[in-house]
Amino acid sequence: RPVKSRPSAQVNAEFVQGLSRGVMGLTQEAVDALEELPAEKKVEAYKTALLQDSATDAESSKAKEAALSALVALLVEAGKGEELAALLQTLRPLFQSLPKAKTAKLVRSIIDAVAKIPGTTELQMKVCLEQVEWARAEKRAFLRQRIELRLASLYLETKNYPQALVLISTLLTEVKRLDDKLLLVDVHLIESKVHAALRNLPKAKAGLTAARTAANSIYVPPSLQWQIDAQSGVLHAQEKDYKTAYSYFFEAFEQMSTCGEAGAVKALKYMLLCKIMTNATEDVQAIVNTKGGLKHAGLDTEAMCAVANAHLKRSLKDFQKALDNYQEQLVQDPIIHTHLNALYNTLMEQNLCRLIEPYSRVEIAHLAKLMELPLQQVEAKLSEMILDAKFLGILDQGAGCLLVFEDVPVDKIYDTSLKTITNMSKVVDSLFLKSQKIVA
Repeated sequence: RPVKSRPSAQVNAEFVQGLSRGVMGLTQEAVDALEELPAEKKVEAYKTALLQDSATDAESSKAKEAALSALVALLVEAGKGEELAALLQTLRPLFQSLPKAKTAKLVRSIIDAVAKIPGTTELQMKVCLEQVEWARAEKRAFLRQRIELRLASLYLETKNYPQALVLISTLLTEVKRLDDKLLLVDVHLIESKVHAALRNLPKAKAGLTAARTAANSIYVPPSLQWQIDAQSGVLHAQEKDYKTAYSYFFEAFEQMSTCGEAGAVKALKYMLLCKIMTNATEDVQAIVNTKGGLKHAGLDTEAMCAVANAHLKRSLKDFQKALDNYQEQLVQDPIIHTHLNALYNTLMEQNLCRLIEPYSRVEIAHLAKLMELPLQQVEAKLSEMILDAKFLGILDQGAGCLLVFEDVPVDKIYDTSLKTITNMSKVVDSLFLKSQKIVA
């Protein structure tokens, strides 16, 4: 007689009941059965399955990892960052039964999952601090050091630089003692980024050199190597050596394009920035139209093209429009924003010098109208240029005018006369000494 098959809903219910009573171990078949549950019941079913099963064999451990991955994916999709953070507390009994290496992998994967939810930076810091304390209490040094590294990068992201440097200093002492080269590369790289953000270029370069030295003796994964190359490019760009910076950004872009990582877009954006800063704006569109550029085309490349077009036209209005339209891509990136600010100031100075060249007296309002900029901004820039001796002039604020003076050539006759008098003095002194010897 044919055996009647039971409905899948009934099978799933039996699995869940068996798991909750502890009479059935967690297997891959059970995890697959839980996948078919309604969405509102999945989360509790996964938690129950993970906590009730006490088996530690290889099959059960693999099934637990699959169940935890599915649970984390559900919470990330729902945007429940607080529940993910609480999950780390709930699953601590489970972590006690797992190997330390497996536990470290699972804890870090959950912290990474929290980072995927937008606007959870503060929550990430809170979770990292809690897990550092737990790892210290449980004497899990490997896990604690890597969470502390993540915490240091979060301090950098939130511009809490003093706290980041204190944490990095402690980490460096421990990691050097353990001789963990790969972790040492990560720590030195974060150290370099913090000092670069503080505009301490010598220490930033020292940190990067230390990271490169440690990386030379081990295999460095492409995801880390591109960060080293990108940081080298950032430091060279700060020194205004944009050609060398471009070569480093190009290396980083090639590595990320091969691996299909998201960092390729950032490296491409920095490449375009270097071309703009070296006045090679015609190369920007050519790079964007290459195979790699088209692959990563998006708002970032559009933003850099808009800046390049504004620079090519020498139009401050278009430049400001690009900054307003692409705030997230340009203004919120501190590296891009710093260099574009310098470029904007340079463009403004060049335009002002070109406009005031034919005049000896000109209204400031007229200059503001020609440049299509606010009067106060133009007046402040003219004042700054006069103080920096970019041209000779004064601001007549009562009349609202700029008085420009001609550059008076320096007459060299005075310097020549002083040199002649000095030499004659030396001759007279010499003759006086000789006359004294004759008299004696």
